[in-house]
Amino acid sequence: MILAVVGESCALGAALCWALALVMFKRSGEHVSALALNLFKNVVGLVLLVATMIVVPTGREAYSGNTTSDVLLLAFSGVLGIAVADTLFLQALHYLGVGLISVVECLYSPFILFFSFVLLSEPLGPAQFLGAGLIVAAVLIVSRNEPPAGRTKLELTIGVLLGAGAMTLMTFGIVFVKPVLDVANFPLIPATTIRLAAGTLLLALFACVSPKRREHFKAFRPNALWRLSVPGSVLGTYLAMIFWVAGFKYANASTAGILNQTSIVFAIILATLILKEPFTRRKFVAVSLAVLGVLIVTFHDKVELWTRDTFWAT
Repeated sequence: MILAVVGESCALGAALCWALALVMFKRSGEHVSALALNLFKNVVGLVLLVATMIVVPTGREAYSGNTTSDVLLLAFSGVLGIAVADTLFLQALHYLGVGLISVVECLYSPFILFFSFVLLSEPLGPAQFLGAGLIVAAVLIVSRNEPPAGRTKLELTIGVLLGAGAMTLMTFGIVFVKPVLDVANFPLIPATTIRLAAGTLLLALFACVSPKRREHFKAFRPNALWRLSVPGSVLGTYLAMIFWVAGFKYANASTAGILNQTSIVFAIILATLILKEPFTRRKFVAVSLAVLGVLIVTFHDKVELWTRDTFWAT
């Protein structure tokens, strides 16, 4: 029970950190390619994770009692969810802008529920569906923005497809590796480090052999954008990833996935506070629905018990 609460809290922490990072990545992505930004944020996060493993004693004992197949599964998960999915997502963000990419991100929740049911046979109660529906409704409300100017219909279509592909790979990559993240197997930091290292290595190899390698390594040259890209990388790749994996490690995968989805609502709030975007009535309704949905998902067992006792009592 305590571990479940910890996992759900971590899932919410991941959502908040990612929302902060998304605001910074949106600005940084206007000047560097999606692959370059993804590689930069991953390298920053990997350095911090390795340093954490050196400091945290349990990190040095991660490999005792674990098989090579566990490591390979974590690495494959990192390739799917970090190297490929994050690059697709950042490129989709470039094509669609914040409004439309938020609509596409709604696919995250149903994909998590689908893969959790198919791969892990996790039961889903009516309260979880209700909470998920409220969160998805909130996301859809805040996502109804005008598409960015200067984009063609083809670019918008490609952006939607890239975003959908990113959500598919990201959710599959984390759900199928959840058994390896079991408490008895890998400690949190080493598991996160393996995933990030595998994804970063693939991106670095691709950048080295690409004809556009100068462009892909552009983000590593000191420049004014580091004011955004460095803190964004710390939040989005280091803290958010630790919280994200911890959510799936300690909580029910479907619950953690739904709570992660609140990052979009957090992004709207932060955009209002930091970027001075107007906080409209539509946004207020969306945030209210999201908070209610989070509460229902988090306390779904109590909600279902209360509903059963209230409406089905004889």
